[in-house]
Amino acid sequence: MGLFSTSNSFLGIDIGASGVKIVELKKEGDEARLFSYGFSEYKQVENKDNKYKNDPAYIAHLLNKVWQKAGMTSKNAVAALPTFSVFSSIISLSNVSKKDLKSAIYWEAKKVIPLPLDEMVLNWREVKEESKDGKDNVKVFLTGAPKTLVSKYIDIFKKAQINLLSLETETFSLVRSLLGNDKSTIMLVEMGAGTTDLAIIDKSIPILSRSIDIGGDTITRAISNNLSIGVERAEQFKYDLGIKSIDSESSVIPKTISESIAPIINEIKYTLNLFQGKNEKQVEKIVFSGGSSMLIDFTSFLSKIIDKQVFIGDPWHRISYPEDLKSTLNEVGPRMSVAIGLALRELE
Repeated sequence: MGLFSTSNSFLGIDIGASGVKIVELKKEGDEARLFSYGFSEYKQVENKDNKYKNDPAYIAHLLNKVWQKAGMTSKNAVAALPTFSVFSSIISLSNVSKKDLKSAIYWEAKKVIPLPLDEMVLNWREVKEESKDGKDNVKVFLTGAPKTLVSKYIDIFKKAQINLLSLETETFSLVRSLLGNDKSTIMLVEMGAGTTDLAIIDKSIPILSRSIDIGGDTITRAISNNLSIGVERAEQFKYDLGIKSIDSESSVIPKTISESIAPIINEIKYTLNLFQGKNEKQVEKIVFSGGSSMLIDFTSFLSKIIDKQVFIGDPWHRISYPEDLKSTLNEVGPRMSVAIGLALRELE
């Protein structure tokens, strides 16, 4: 697994519950230019007996299939660990010298990570803040990933013969692709196929993160059950109708969608209240990502309920690409946000 490369082209690889997404970005001057992208959704692959989720060889095969079909050239990649599988916390340290920082972090990690530390891969970054008494306090953003999960990813990339440069949590990738240099207080909501991850970001640092086991597949299954139709047809109805005409008496699908996402809305409200009850700051806006965020009238529906500005994030806003691809990229953008952020990491 190499750590250095002379290549100016990098892959961002997002291995999710619904499939794999890959973006290849190339450095041209001061710009990050789109070289290629590709994805394979869960429904497009033969995935009997949970083969997709559990077999590194199969996932490696799928990565290579997408890589080849998209005409990619780079073999240097950054990948993301699922947010719900990674423990994270902000810890405060005082009167700790540089030489004692590592041991102090490990001591605090024992308090916030509910698993033995010898089973975890720890990573951290310093967040310096000036205290009210004028002294520098050190806050550390700590993450811990199970060694078994990290080993699985390393195995996947070895089998795929792709050079894994680094791993990071999905949240940092989303901050990079969706927020860029925006240092305001923002809630990020990533609606994946199986889970929805929420994070409140302040000055580009995730200070509060939560996950809920409800995502796009939950909506699709509810429509399928309510209308007694197949999953693929239910998926199409989900995107064709969205939440528009929800007040109509015949609006079975919009009402089904609103009922399915009610737990997500409750989790958003709870997280906002939890943060704003402990902090003087207010969350200024909510930025959504993930395929299910593209439902018709989704943002306006949520904005009214939550009483906050709600936007669909644009992960391409920092990327240079041909103008004739704009409409296509806008359609696939929300599901590619993590992969784009990963590829950008090596270009910054």
